[in-house]
Amino acid sequence: MVTITSLWLPILLAAVAVFIASSVMHMFLGYHWDDLRAPPQQDAILDALRGLNVPPGDYAMPKADSMQHMRSPEYKAKIERGPIVFLNISGGGMAMGKMLGQWFIYLLLVGICCAYIAGRELPAGANYLAVFRIVGFSAFMAYALALPQASIWYRRNWRMTLFGMVDGLVFALLTGGMFGWLWPR
Repeated sequence: MVTITSLWLPILLAAVAVFIASSVMHMFLGYHWDDLRAPPQQDAILDALRGLNVPPGDYAMPKADSMQHMRSPEYKAKIERGPIVFLNISGGGMAMGKMLGQWFIYLLLVGICCAYIAGRELPAGANYLAVFRIVGFSAFMAYALALPQASIWYRRNWRMTLFGMVDGLVFALLTGGMFGWLWPR
């Protein structure tokens, strides 16, 4: 058994590697630029939402009050008439520093979870490929396998989900490689 504390360096360096890779993917490669689109009459929609003073949060429209309400003819008519909207409203500004800090903490958490799994399954001195497989797959589950839920249940576009999963694969490969390289001998 290998302790999590003995894996602090691969946890930290994997987080740094993934942080850099994700920055390159989003800022320089450009394939995420079309993940989200602007709706027609964007300014009119924003003005309308501002005027309604909707607090930050996640919303669904139409939204039923209960399972019984979902079965009502009125609710079914709203669904048929459309549109169906899943809406996330956040406050003004983009606090990139805060979001990047939260992202890095998340990367550390994924590394800690991967270290826990691998540390329980592999001994010190395990070969690179064994470490790479367990950590890489664990990281892939963390970074990629939950993403389809948003496309299945909240109708997020599949292109965005699939590109996010490709990113997750790259992040997993980096994480597995870092752990394999720095695994205790």
